[in-house]
Amino acid sequence: MDICERLAAIEDIKQLKARYWRGVDNGDAALVRSVLAEDCELDYMGCCTDPVTGVDHMPAMNMVLKGGENWPDSPNPIGPKIVTVHQGNDPDITVASATQASGIWCFTDRFFLPPGGPFERLTGWGRYHETYENKGDGWKLKTTRIERLRVEVA
Repeated sequence: MDICERLAAIEDIKQLKARYWRGVDNGDAALVRSVLAEDCELDYMGCCTDPVTGVDHMPAMNMVLKGGENWPDSPNPIGPKIVTVHQGNDPDITVASATQASGIWCFTDRFFLPPGGPFERLTGWGRYHETYENKGDGWKLKTTRIERLRVEVA
C-alpha cells in the first residue's frame, strides 16, 4: 500500500467507528450491522466493571456477540430504555495490509437509566481494542474488546 491508500484506509476506519457509535446510541441496528464483519466477535465482558473497585454495575451487558447478523434489533436488550452517549477520540490505527488493520480508541461513555434503577447515570472511560478487515466491500469491524480504566455511577 502506498501512503495515500494507507491514509484512505485509516479515514474509512474512523468513519466506520463513528457509524458504530452513532448506531449504538440511536438504537439503529441496521447501521451497526452495516459496519460489522459477518464473522465478527464483539467482547463486552466486564464492560461496565470498575477496575478500581471490581464492582460490575451492569452485569447483564457481559456478553460476547458473534456474527454481525446477531446484533440485537432492540436498542436495549438488557431491559428498560437506557440512553447512551459514546465519545471516541485519539484513534491509534495500524494498517497492516490492504485487508487487515487494528486500532485502539480512547472513549468516554455515559449511560442514563430510567427512574427507579440502582443508579441514574454511569460514566466510564476506557479503550476499545479492535481489528478490522476488508474483503473488497469496505472496512468492517472484525473484533472488539473493551479495556475499562474507570467507572463512576451517580
